[in-house]
Amino acid sequence: MASTAGSSINPEFEKCYSKAYDHLVFFSAEGLSDEQHELRQTLRKFTKDEVIPVAAHHDETGEFPWGVIKKAHAAGILNGNIPAAYGGLDLDLLSNVLVSEEIAYGCAAIATAMLVNDFAETPLIIAASEPIKKKFLGRMTEEPLMAAYAVTEPWAGSDVAGVKTKCEKKGDEYIINGSKMWITNAGPASWFFVLCRSDPNPKTPISKAFTAFVVDGDTPGITRGKKEMNMGQRASDTRGVTFEDVRVPAENMVGAPGEGFIVAMKTFDKTRAEVAAIATGLSSRCLDEAAKYALERKTFGVPIADHQAVSFMLADMAINLELSRLITYRSAWEWMQGRPRGYFSSIAKCFCADSANIAASNAVQIFGGNGYNKEYPVEKLMRDAKIMQIYEGTSQIQRIIIAKDLLKRVQDSGTSVIVS
Repeated sequence: MASTAGSSINPEFEKCYSKAYDHLVFFSAEGLSDEQHELRQTLRKFTKDEVIPVAAHHDETGEFPWGVIKKAHAAGILNGNIPAAYGGLDLDLLSNVLVSEEIAYGCAAIATAMLVNDFAETPLIIAASEPIKKKFLGRMTEEPLMAAYAVTEPWAGSDVAGVKTKCEKKGDEYIINGSKMWITNAGPASWFFVLCRSDPNPKTPISKAFTAFVVDGDTPGITRGKKEMNMGQRASDTRGVTFEDVRVPAENMVGAPGEGFIVAMKTFDKTRAEVAAIATGLSSRCLDEAAKYALERKTFGVPIADHQAVSFMLADMAINLELSRLITYRSAWEWMQGRPRGYFSSIAKCFCADSANIAASNAVQIFGGNGYNKEYPVEKLMRDAKIMQIYEGTSQIQRIIIAKDLLKRVQDSGTSVIVS
């Protein structure tokens, strides 16, 4: 922002205001690069042509959307986060956020299936050896394959430190035993990122007690359970996975021994922005469907949009949508600046998930009885929205993370303000 000639504004204040203005622009659509605007247009066309027409079918049947996945791979919008050295596009996090947001506008379940590849790939990008990166990331760019992030267990969901799957070193291999549950992409996964307890001593700090591996999907001892038919996001393949005496080469370790928990947490700091983007895309679809219906549906001789009660619901949806997009972009920006703190990613994930559920509920309400009927699109949006408050850390867990960060900052500096 340029200074105004003859301005009496304090130069230091003006400098701070200018920086804040620049940040605000970045966090909005106006801050996107020409390439990102072009990417967004490509994604919108892809979603309109390839995702929306098949979303209801995959929701009804629960079939994995291989057709969309193959087209996304051919179009270069699957695995965009993989670095160029391994055959990927090396898209920055904001660009990947755009992918999740736009695909989710068409179907949150299909967006989730695509995004979980990123979940599994990110730990490798962060911490795997070069040979492992070339082998497993390179594989993903050569053909349309899926991967899975196998962390959640029957007694370890948001509480990642509760993971009981164990690994024991035997010569040049590790033997993995345990069970995972609610693993997205578990059915079609070519390989798994697996978090294991490597130190059985309960007194060992969690930052040193877990080790992570990448495990080929066809390794003997892996059993994939039946596909779960969930309330929503049915196109996403979710099932349990059992590891029974699964032998994994030591070179498949992701990060150093004992550092698996740290790798997993760093992954969440990044991927929660993309989960927030899925919720934002869903909210955007809710608002569009509700607004169009409110302009068409008439009661008492006028469109229901003319009734203040309805227009206020639409206004609240619009407010939350704009704020969701801002905090999601802010979260991505923090990561891109080398500040992958959990504070912003947790705010984004929590706020966007809660907002998506409000938007979906309002959309169904605006549609009235039709909103409760499968012939209209909003009941699916409502079913798809609920999981946003559960997976990748519940909304309650996100609030715990936010509060801890906030209170520590106040204790350390006396203020909640973050100076970027």
